[in-house]
Amino acid sequence: MQIKEIQEYAQIRTKARAYLCYILSRNISQSMQEGSIDYVLKKLHTLKRTIPQSEVIYVLDKNGIQITDCISDNQKLNARGKGSDKRDRAYYYKTLKEHRCILTDPYPSLISNELVVTATFPIYDEKGELLFIICVDISLKNILKMIDPSSVDSTFGMMSKWVYTLFSIALFGVAILLFIKGMGSFLHFGMDLSSIDINQIFKSTILLTLALAIVDLVKAIFEEEVLGKDKRKNSNDESHHTMVRFLGSIIIALSIETMMLVFKFALTDTGKLLYSVYLLGGISVLIIALSIYLKVNQRNPERKQ
Repeated sequence: MQIKEIQEYAQIRTKARAYLCYILSRNISQSMQEGSIDYVLKKLHTLKRTIPQSEVIYVLDKNGIQITDCISDNQKLNARGKGSDKRDRAYYYKTLKEHRCILTDPYPSLISNELVVTATFPIYDEKGELLFIICVDISLKNILKMIDPSSVDSTFGMMSKWVYTLFSIALFGVAILLFIKGMGSFLHFGMDLSSIDINQIFKSTILLTLALAIVDLVKAIFEEEVLGKDKRKNSNDESHHTMVRFLGSIIIALSIETMMLVFKFALTDTGKLLYSVYLLGGISVLIIALSIYLKVNQRNPERKQ
């Protein structure tokens, strides 16, 4: 699920940075008359209560050396790390460069081995010299829960995954039943080719085509909604893959059945060929509508950017 979590974070990163920087600025002044570490230590515990989702909170000096122990609810992380050299960390030199509160991209924590993001808040003296950098590490899952309650790791997101899983299993069962019925209708003729009924062949083909369309739908739902896979590469297309793939499967199934009806009516009742033309017209409308839908959804992300 990490791929989908990272994609969700990319969408809410601006909002997350604004929220965390607001919380930090409300609790800590960005400038100090005296560079007292006691002042900073007092603020760290207040900050921990304000952001209970944080993994660890600690302070760096202007040279990137950690000058406080980590403050964490996790006993494995609490009261450790003092004296660590953080000069090679991206959040340290990015804070030095930008002179403001920043929020990093997700990266694997060396302590917990989970993906985390770090919010930093620099503190300056009255001359504008950097004194300290307060760092707040938050796991990627927790930042998504804080900013986006409908994310894949929220309670609603977990419930949605279970619901989609159950529906996927049920639909796959339906596809198996259609497949068995379609194969049964086809194979009951055995080796006696002279007894083959063309109508039964058409019915078997319809059942197998529907089974294939449902399996393709189940695959799309399970990969996108349960596993969190996203196959969009180098594309700004924000359209919903489940619906697009389902409509594509329906169009293919209807096209196959239209072709079958053409052959059937050509052999049995040529007067009904007009109905095949009507069905072909309906398929054409579906293709045009799907094309418009894809085109519109390709333009919208560009406008947002």
